[in-house]
Amino acid sequence: MRSIGLFIDGLMQYNFLQTALITSILVGIMSGIIGSFIILRGMSLMGDAISHAVLPGVAVAYMLGINILLGASVFGILAALLIGLVTLKSKLKNDTAIGIVFSAFFALGFILISLAESATNLHHILFGNVLAVSDNDLITTAIVLAIVLIFVVVFYKELLITSFDNTFAKAYGLKTQLMHYALMLVLTLVTVTALQTVGIILIVAMLITPAATAYLLTNRLSHMMIVAAIFSVISSVIGLYMSYTFNWASGPAIVLTAAVFFSLAFLFSPKQGIIFKKKIN
Repeated sequence: MRSIGLFIDGLMQYNFLQTALITSILVGIMSGIIGSFIILRGMSLMGDAISHAVLPGVAVAYMLGINILLGASVFGILAALLIGLVTLKSKLKNDTAIGIVFSAFFALGFILISLAESATNLHHILFGNVLAVSDNDLITTAIVLAIVLIFVVVFYKELLITSFDNTFAKAYGLKTQLMHYALMLVLTLVTVTALQTVGIILIVAMLITPAATAYLLTNRLSHMMIVAAIFSVISSVIGLYMSYTFNWASGPAIVLTAAVFFSLAFLFSPKQGIIFKKKIN
């Protein structure tokens, strides 16, 4: 209890901790929302690919002295396009194309970052350091969250139909490929924004785990997004607390908290939890 009191006192006194808390909450909301679509569309591996593929963009942006959001977004979209091209123009399956592209991009990015940055900064990029988030990062996060919310509200019907039945969506006349790449662009923006919070290696867990938890507890997409966002926010706040109090890396702390929530849902979910099912049987 004393450590919680110290954490609250820190929030009252330190601007950097307040910024970290607000950023964690915003990242949690957008991760839960976009993660819900990633889960429903069976695109977890694609999310992993995008999160790794943005690394060379981060390195190039740093070398050129430009916003990392721009560089990472370019490489994230490039990766999505290359994966689609390899799948379309060869006999290789989608998962194979994803493995080839994201591993190549990640290797390139690792080398570039190693040349451009110190080992400490590389560690922060890979595993996150929410306590180092600046006011400018907070503003960027708020802008990206606004983009995510506008995108989901405006294209909710299209996202809903293409997520559950892509074949019907095509017959209905929806531009499924355009919607796919639009979602990839938004996913890339969320991925880059979450760099400071959980790091590149763990971003996919932040996108997938709270959404998977919500999937076990809900039956409607709208409810799933809300519940996923709530779990993601709670995990982010608890992870920030552990990072500040025990000097843990913020990314692993947040992801482990999210994993605990998933484990509880997996065991005790009223409709899909394995313990509940055993009681019924």
